Amino acid sequence: MATSQATATGEGTGALEKALDVLDAIGAAPAGLGQAELAEQLALPRTTVYRLLATLVTRGLVRRDPLRKVYCLGFRCFEMARQAYAMPDLVAAATLELRALRDLTGETTYLATLDGREVISLERCDGAHSQRSAAVLGQRKPVHCTSQGKAILSQMTDEARDAIVRDAVLKALTPLTITDRRRLQAELRITKARGYAIDDEEIVLGVRCVGAAVVDAAGAVRGAISVAGPAWRLTRARLELLGPEVAEAARRVGAQMQPQREQAAEPGEAAVQALPGPWAFHGAHPLWSADGQRLYWADALAPCIRVVEDGADRSFYQADAPLVSLLLRDGALVAVTEHGALALDGQGVPAGALPWPAGSTLAACSGADGALWAALALPESGAAIGLVQADGRLQVHWRVSEPVAALRWRAGDAAHDGALLATAPGSGAILLLQPGQHQVRRLATMPKGSGRLGGLAFDEHGGVWVALAEGWSVVRFTLEGQLDRVIGLPVPSATDLAFDAAGSHGRLHITSARNSVPLDALGAAPLSGRLLTVEV
Repeated sequence: MATSQATATGEGTGALEKALDVLDAIGAAPAGLGQAELAEQLALPRTTVYRLLATLVTRGLVRRDPLRKVYCLGFRCFEMARQAYAMPDLVAAATLELRALRDLTGETTYLATLDGREVISLERCDGAHSQRSAAVLGQRKPVHCTSQGKAILSQMTDEARDAIVRDAVLKALTPLTITDRRRLQAELRITKARGYAIDDEEIVLGVRCVGAAVVDAAGAVRGAISVAGPAWRLTRARLELLGPEVAEAARRVGAQMQPQREQAAEPGEAAVQALPGPWAFHGAHPLWSADGQRLYWADALAPCIRVVEDGADRSFYQADAPLVSLLLRDGALVAVTEHGALALDGQGVPAGALPWPAGSTLAACSGADGALWAALALPESGAAIGLVQADGRLQVHWRVSEPVAALRWRAGDAAHDGALLATAPGSGAILLLQPGQHQVRRLATMPKGSGRLGGLAFDEHGGVWVALAEGWSVVRFTLEGQLDRVIGLPVPSATDLAFDAAGSHGRLHITSARNSVPLDALGAAPLSGRLLTVEV
């Protein structure tokens, strides 16, 4: 019985090895291979090759070109290759810089990352010359004798670098390979000081390379880019000239990379919950009061303010005009309508009207040190945005050519000064307005097909969250304007959003509209108009 099992296991392993040989042969032939060619190349019977190909085709690992009657790698291979290194953001960020370096030098450029004590190639842009470096994607190379490896090591923490250097086998691949650990450490110190590493024919005789590490905003080393070519074209003098260019390109790639954080599954519609309470015609203006541990929100059209406190949602104040914004000033809630602002005490009792600019208010928010920002419609079109003075006049700081739907003040931090952000649904733009600067910057633009921009919220990592009406989602942008998260919702029209504490990156509250949802869509979106919550 044991002999029978061993035989079966051996036969299974042999069949697997033959199938892998077929895959290797097809993968090494860009134009594909026919069945007869495979049988001849692998010295296998044609019937065996036929059976192996049939299985591989069924599994999607191989595909047959019916016109040329050859076999090529299947798309399943590409899917698995992409999953082997889940770094699409690194490859995407580096692609343009790799091409630019290739065009600048005429030589092949590479992107690689560290894997254990080796570097592995993730991307390549071939040079313009017929005789050029052409390392295979996915190829592994020792970390101690490549410019990419040395560049990555030089930017690591002392403890991490020393651990790799201590355990690495410093094998001599050419007479110029560094095999002494003290000499390698000295080379790494030089590399760190100048910002780039040089491979002087250390892995392949006749080939030189210059590389620099890609470091993200948090200081984490994500990989390295490099330029490689024949030593007679890439002289030592030329490498010294190209080094700063490569280092600057790597810096630009790193600037695009967001700090890595624990990767959790993106919350889907099932993770979005409706809080107990009634639906609103047009839910809007969620506002967390950290002092009172309560969440205010409003029905902007059937104007009333509601409050969620101790798990209960209750009516707080019945307004007599549509609500434009809710904000906090000196701990008191302020309800802003199109033509004025009213302070409310903790029980929802009016405490008096605030001096307010004449005109049609589009949006308002609290700023630093008790300041009030407002956007007013201009007679011709667009909006005037500025500070509300003590006498109610608007001190205009900016004029924009289109109406804005929301204003939010983002407090400053170590990396960024405080700024005002606004959404302009007409153009789909998120506007960044920096006090003291007259220029209005477009942080990002969403195409109209993605939905209409609504309210804004900020998380503790500097992310800008935006609600998308008619877009079935809320999205997150970085302060560099990159879209990096999308959370699908069970309702079509998210209107506004707020975290349950200032800057918290935890529970997000989302208001939604019901009045704008067609009747035939309400059956698929029964939570429209409800106050939603999701852990992010």
